[in-house]
Amino acid sequence: MLANLLEDSHLITLEQVPELVGKRAATVGFSELLILLADLREEVLVALDPGGVRSFRVDASLAGRAFRDFTMVTTAREVDHHFWIPLLDGTERLGVLGVAAPDDSKSTVDTLRALASLLALILVSKRPHSDTYQRLVRTRPMTVASEVVWPLMPPLTFATDNLVLAAVLEPAYEIGGDAVDYAIEGDVVHLSIFDAMGHDQAAGLTVALATGTCRAHRRRGLGLVDTSVAVDEVIGEQFGGLRFATGVLARLDFRTGRLNWVNRGHPPPLLIRQGRWLRQLQCRPAPPMGFRLPSKPVLCHEHLEPGDRLLFYTDGIIEARDVRGRQFGLRRFADFVIRREADGHAAPETLRRLMRSVLDHQSGRLQDDASALLVEWQHDREKSLLVSTPNRA
Repeated sequence: MLANLLEDSHLITLEQVPELVGKRAATVGFSELLILLADLREEVLVALDPGGVRSFRVDASLAGRAFRDFTMVTTAREVDHHFWIPLLDGTERLGVLGVAAPDDSKSTVDTLRALASLLALILVSKRPHSDTYQRLVRTRPMTVASEVVWPLMPPLTFATDNLVLAAVLEPAYEIGGDAVDYAIEGDVVHLSIFDAMGHDQAAGLTVALATGTCRAHRRRGLGLVDTSVAVDEVIGEQFGGLRFATGVLARLDFRTGRLNWVNRGHPPPLLIRQGRWLRQLQCRPAPPMGFRLPSKPVLCHEHLEPGDRLLFYTDGIIEARDVRGRQFGLRRFADFVIRREADGHAAPETLRRLMRSVLDHQSGRLQDDASALLVEWQHDREKSLLVSTPNRA
């Protein structure tokens, strides 16, 4: 079944995936196949069908439970069993596969895991050139600036031995000036977060320039200081000093825990250790990028301890205000992440819930872009981002 499905997948469109997978799955006794995709805000799971009519709330359904908890959820029925299985691209949650099987034996569970893994890879291979995919995962229109920024973003979840990364960007459909980025090079992960001035199309172009320039110079082998200077020069040249972006550029050796970073007028990262907020990682900030001022950035250093968490963020999170003008605040931000860790939630689920809390604090509509990047080092949590054993409903 899997070999035939893989062979068939090369010449099909996204719209043909459900029929093909259903046909191949039927050969081993699977039925009632339903492919669900998570919307951009991870609030709803929408069926991959012509109208995308069927949907399930992430916070109020068995399918949503599988998505939230990275677990296979199964229910026993009179003549068969029904399964909800997370669809993961690596550790990025794409959605959920619903399927009925004649039994819940180990052989059946193993086959379902393999089917879900292959289906996720097929979906990812079709996603870049599919407007159908993009329409299904949107619950509202997207601004032009957001259309510029989102394609630049890497998967918002990544994990390997000793390292877990998770990111979130809001308002998802109106993001304009924020961006996060990461890349692996051997035992090093390069990290960056940017916040461009404004919330218009020019902000989107500014942060696109910041991200592209950072990648280009990083890949040439430049260090953090010189890369940030290059970003400063490119933005300044393009906008004549009328636009700028703040940011943090960092480099973490995830074998040794050695962290280096440069701060360009941005809120300092937070360090969480042993379940408590330890401190902000202070580093003398250089001016924001785009002014081309003569000040030379300072390269700062920190040595992490096993189990440490780093939080990079933009000021739209901590400065979000409720109807009475009260800020969400740095303490509430850090405490929220710490509590979710104590509750056993994985990093991407922690950030999903964080943004629900920030949005609720501001009555569902943010006044500024709000983004966060959570890094877990030697936390032994990477396995929690893989599909766990069946969980009976």
